[in-house]
Amino acid sequence: MKLTKFEHACFTVAKDDQTLVVDPGNWSTDFVPTTDIVAVVITHEHADHFYEEQLERIAEKNPTAVVIAHESITSNIHVLPTKAANVGDTLAVGPFSLTFYGGEHATIYDGHPKVANLGVLINSSLYYPGDSFALPEQAVDTLALPVSAPWMKVSESMDFCKEVNAGLVFPTHDAILSDAGKSVVDTLFGGVASQYRRLVEPVEIDG
Repeated sequence: MKLTKFEHACFTVAKDDQTLVVDPGNWSTDFVPTTDIVAVVITHEHADHFYEEQLERIAEKNPTAVVIAHESITSNIHVLPTKAANVGDTLAVGPFSLTFYGGEHATIYDGHPKVANLGVLINSSLYYPGDSFALPEQAVDTLALPVSAPWMKVSESMDFCKEVNAGLVFPTHDAILSDAGKSVVDTLFGGVASQYRRLVEPVEIDG
């Protein structure tokens, strides 16, 4: 699969001339929809992951692309076909197999409204927990790792990275970091991951 990382929490994987988009939120300003999008996975309802205008842009070029997310999201989408997912589900779309984990967004602070959050395992190879540290419950080759957020401490993310123990780890969820901040987290995570890379160009991964 070809993996392409965009700003903040958005990335795509492409296989057999079809593309899966994950979390095209409002901070992923460099994401431009292609014409081969078969599905969009949205982990949760926060705008940095779920942005209606991004879906409208995708729909203009890919009117049959299906949005896969928790029912709290799919029930509010009208520009594209949808399919609701729950924890434990495995869904197939195009050349992609998607298995969902977790169920709840990590706590921001006591009393803050909680929302559903689904981590997603793509083709039993690439795992992304969304805004959580839900474990994939199996070995994975590649991990999309949240590295900065109001809901996390760096030590929590480092522990999660070590526990998943993926062959390749790349940072995500980092729009709130300055260049200096990115340099700091890259140094820290580079010390605990088998292979940690900030993805500036597309890479080929297993799957």
